[in-house]
Amino acid sequence: MKMSRMFMQTLRDYPADAEVISHKLLVRAGFIKKLANGIYNYLPLMWRVLKKIETIVREEMDASGAQELLMPFVQPEELWQESGRWNVYGKELMRMQDRHDKSMCLGPTHEEVITFIARECIQSYKQLPINLYQIQSKFRDEIRPRFGLLRGREFIMKDAYSFDTSYENLELSYKIMADTYTKIFNRCGLETKMVQSDSGAIGGSVSHEFMVLTDTDSGENDVFYCDCGFAANSNHTTSVLPQANTIGSYTKLEEVSTPNVKTIDEVSQFLNVEKTVIVKSLVYVADSKTYLVLIRGDRNVEEVKLQNAIGANEIRIAQDVEIEELMSKNNCTGKAGFIGPVGMKNVDIIADLTTKEMKNFVVGANKNDTHIVGANWSDITANVKFADIRLAEKGDFCPVCGKPLKVTRGIEVGNIFQLGTKYSEKMKATYTDENGTEKPFIMGCYGIGISRTAAAAVEKFHDENGIKWPVQIAPYHVDIVPVNVGDELQMSVAEKIYDECIAKGIEAVLDDRDLRAGVKFKDADLIGFPYKIVVGKGIAEGVVEFKNRMTGEAQNVTPEKVVELIKID
Repeated sequence: MKMSRMFMQTLRDYPADAEVISHKLLVRAGFIKKLANGIYNYLPLMWRVLKKIETIVREEMDASGAQELLMPFVQPEELWQESGRWNVYGKELMRMQDRHDKSMCLGPTHEEVITFIARECIQSYKQLPINLYQIQSKFRDEIRPRFGLLRGREFIMKDAYSFDTSYENLELSYKIMADTYTKIFNRCGLETKMVQSDSGAIGGSVSHEFMVLTDTDSGENDVFYCDCGFAANSNHTTSVLPQANTIGSYTKLEEVSTPNVKTIDEVSQFLNVEKTVIVKSLVYVADSKTYLVLIRGDRNVEEVKLQNAIGANEIRIAQDVEIEELMSKNNCTGKAGFIGPVGMKNVDIIADLTTKEMKNFVVGANKNDTHIVGANWSDITANVKFADIRLAEKGDFCPVCGKPLKVTRGIEVGNIFQLGTKYSEKMKATYTDENGTEKPFIMGCYGIGISRTAAAAVEKFHDENGIKWPVQIAPYHVDIVPVNVGDELQMSVAEKIYDECIAKGIEAVLDDRDLRAGVKFKDADLIGFPYKIVVGKGIAEGVVEFKNRMTGEAQNVTPEKVVELIKID
């Protein structure tokens, strides 16, 4: 490809709405162009990257025994009603009606459709096991699409679904996919860690995510792991806490005036107590129902865990007016900042396990500028459910071996779920076993974010000058830059190197633009070509410069030898 003919426009500045580096660089380097909030055009450079990732995915999925198909992007309401997800999936499901007033949706995922296919096409155990996959666009109407391709509304995904006759066989299918995923991401130049995760709206009893560890602030989630092999996403991590005092020194239940004291730090300092003897009270709204949530004062709530403990589809922190309404229903006069469980009756309470063994603790008194000291669980009359709703933190210990957990940042690029019979039972998708008995399929679900994988590579590999694509998924392998296109010798050598690359199957770009060399060099680094060959004044001495973008190493070499240095496998 000649750069003068390439459909590409690099920008001087980052887009104003971009927060993470992959979003900033992919826009600035001319890979994507925003069409609407959370919806992007994939420009030619980006499309080349995505097609390479797709090719790797297809080759490894096919090698695993999976078979590719393509399911409709638009799905009928009836299937989602059968599965029970039409009314519970949430506002992320983009619903619509066709001209016949039939309700439809844009597919955020395809469990219902694939279960329909299995129900209609698989009758006997002799047809099992089978794994079917597709690569296509999905749509989820995210409330806050952000981070570019990491959390867009429209995205490209590979999703696969396995059908087995037993949970033992599901375990085998699950392991095959886990091994396949490792091969896929390794081939993409990305080291991943398989971590325990939450199943979310897809469901299932067991699930794992494949996370690209970024070791920077650019990741989406904290990933906790241990040398013993334990690894989990922050929304699924269980941990052992360091020893702490959880028995307060106030042994008598009484109210204490705490003027203008609201935060845990302020309460701790004012009452001269440790934060570990304070019970923090928060109010959440889950599916329009209000809950009082309790956790030890030095810890924080993990909202996915809380959502699962409640069994809600959506949760959010309550607004001050909603907190005051709750207190009013319980004949309390306080405002937000002084709420507590003592005296509360008309509310369900979810308490973290960190609070279960606490005694003589401090809580809000449901009165302005007042707290209660010396409280115990016997003083609380509302219904209390204890659950692990705590966010793991640095300094916690591994639940398997007891050693300190390590924490880093990560980006999810793939996930695998053991669905079991969640969909097959509800949708009456069955096969006939060897005894002639109808049984529901045992299902698994396996997803890879194609566009997310590209963005994760940028998050992982970049510097202050731009992207550093792994050679396996780079849009082109090498950029050949003649410093002065008006110099006949430089241009003839550059074109000869370019022709040799093309002949050997190396994807090359010849920057034949009549621009200053500095502009060309900046574009090369910004776009992230794995290799750069500079044909400049050194050609008079018979050498060109060869530079490796990933390592930064540069060397002078003869034009006859330079192509040999390009490694694309």
